[in-house]
Amino acid sequence: MPYKFQTAGNIIAGPNAITELIPQINLQGNFRHAVIVTQPSLKAMGVIDRIADELKQAGIASRCFTDVKPEPTITNIREVFGLIAADPVDLLIGIGGGSVLDATKLFSVLLTNPVDVRSLVGADLVSRPGIPTVLIPTTSGTGSEVTPNSIVTIPEQELKVGIISRHLLPMLVIIDPVLTVSLPQSITAATGMDAFTHALESYISNKANPISDMFALESIRLIAGNLLDAYHEGSHLEARENMLLGSMYGGMALSSAGTAAVHALAYPLGGKFNISHGVANSMLLPHVMAYNMDAIHGRLGHVARVMGVHEGSGESTAASESVIRRIYEWTDEMRIPQDLRVFGVHEADVDDIAVAASKVTRLLHNNPKPMDLNAMKSIYRKLLP
Repeated sequence: MPYKFQTAGNIIAGPNAITELIPQINLQGNFRHAVIVTQPSLKAMGVIDRIADELKQAGIASRCFTDVKPEPTITNIREVFGLIAADPVDLLIGIGGGSVLDATKLFSVLLTNPVDVRSLVGADLVSRPGIPTVLIPTTSGTGSEVTPNSIVTIPEQELKVGIISRHLLPMLVIIDPVLTVSLPQSITAATGMDAFTHALESYISNKANPISDMFALESIRLIAGNLLDAYHEGSHLEARENMLLGSMYGGMALSSAGTAAVHALAYPLGGKFNISHGVANSMLLPHVMAYNMDAIHGRLGHVARVMGVHEGSGESTAASESVIRRIYEWTDEMRIPQDLRVFGVHEADVDDIAVAASKVTRLLHNNPKPMDLNAMKSIYRKLLP
């Protein structure tokens, strides 16, 4: 079956790569009105003011918006878009975590496609390219900067949904580990596990292929070798750079192969209980891999060797179990909860969230083993000890 791969137009990476922002923008076109989409913490640190000053010196006026919420809802996207569209804009710069990057991509296509954002939910429903976009990640998690995906929350359905389109891919990506050294441990942990989940699910996906495998395995190697260093020593620049690269490669892998049941089961936890996406993935990952075990022995064996947790036969149960064991060790060391009750989830909620997860068929079809409602309920209950 044919497979495909697509990613950002240009990628600049390395320590202090942010210094390439203005020269690269100037190479891409004659821009005059930029909008910077970011988060309050980066504005407070002075990072955005420096970018605005550099844009001004290059003859580009800029406005800044910090109103995108974590895990943004469709209503939040509409509200911020209304503010952005009120004045001229010919360039969007998103700098921040995955929510900011996802929102920036949506704003780009909404400026050229006069429709409500809800009508874009699904695959290939964006008719026209958006305005040029620059994405600068400041967390090592979503890989959003290189994917054709954007995730939004629909509150009344208590569910996160995906908008997928080649028109969401940015003109330029800048990967600068210096921007990530101040990340708190909790965000380093959650986003790092999110990136690992992207890579692992892409590798065991029904749509895995030679292109996605290459990026997935390198992502797994980089994250496994650097996650704890980045967590314990935030200023460890090499670890931070490797985590950013691992996150980006994970995004490239999922762009080609897609994620699977972990993400499908995570979406209701975020939509109904506001559990951050990385934390929800972390909690579900070992249980979904254990469920899939008999269908992915060989693949997990390769993963175990890349992670450096097992050197024996790729088909062995021990190799597969070593991967799951290492995931538990990570979540324990990084203090990621393994009890959904911490977030207000109870036994009475299991039926509803399982039904909601069952509707995410786009991802469930990628899972290497069919998963019915009873299996989903069983997995959720493992997180209600």
